[in-house]
Amino acid sequence: MESTGKYWIPVFNVLEKTCNVVLAHPKYTKPQKGNKTDRKDAKWICDLFMCDMIRPSFIPPAEIRHLRDLVRYRFKLTNMLTGEKNRAQNCLTVSNLKLDDVFSDVFGKSSRSITEYILAHPGETFDVTPFVDKRCKTPIEEIQAAIDGAISPEQAIKLRQCLDHIDELEKHKAEMEREILRVSDPYFDALNLIRTVPGLIKTSLRRFRSSQRSAVTCLCFRQTSILFPGQDVVLATIKAISRSNPLGFPVLALILNQFWCRLQML
Repeated sequence: MESTGKYWIPVFNVLEKTCNVVLAHPKYTKPQKGNKTDRKDAKWICDLFMCDMIRPSFIPPAEIRHLRDLVRYRFKLTNMLTGEKNRAQNCLTVSNLKLDDVFSDVFGKSSRSITEYILAHPGETFDVTPFVDKRCKTPIEEIQAAIDGAISPEQAIKLRQCLDHIDELEKHKAEMEREILRVSDPYFDALNLIRTVPGLIKTSLRRFRSSQRSAVTCLCFRQTSILFPGQDVVLATIKAISRSNPLGFPVLALILNQFWCRLQML
């Protein structure tokens, strides 16, 4: 069977229980040009299979496919969350609100409380001291100067929608992570084995406070700094490749991430 988008999956789900299905990449079953029909394509694939000229594609078990689908959806949610945060940041920038200059996280507790007050009281001058956390190292004077701007009604509406969407996406992402942890319970030993790789567990534990978030991180492998052990050397190599071929770097990162996802199934 030739893999064509997602259309092969329903057929594969029916046939895998009763027979050995060989899924072929279209690159290896490309017919000769001219007078091309579905019937001739099917005959050509059968001829190639009879001559043992089709290399079967790797199809993981159903449990792994379900888990991989959840992990990929979490990756899409992360991309959507990043894009929405960039839009909210643009709203603040065009309104002369330079919160990114005084806060390391524009969507952190202190910055978010200031943003919420600005949206609730547009055009009002206020003291930021009650909204700033005591652990913040930036002087109050600099934070006060950073909000010396005015947000238009149009930008305020857009920013409010972006912030609400960010909250919804974070909620969906948290629910998806809980589901990933539930589905990945049978692979707890495999995840613990991966965490023994030098350079992996140290970074994941440093970035995430709870062991559950660390488990999701090891499962999803979206952090570039934990792609490989000996990460300093590998990151330098990846950086050199990205400079020589910047368009191919995202593809390389996805391939490396998929490689690590395959390792967790060993």
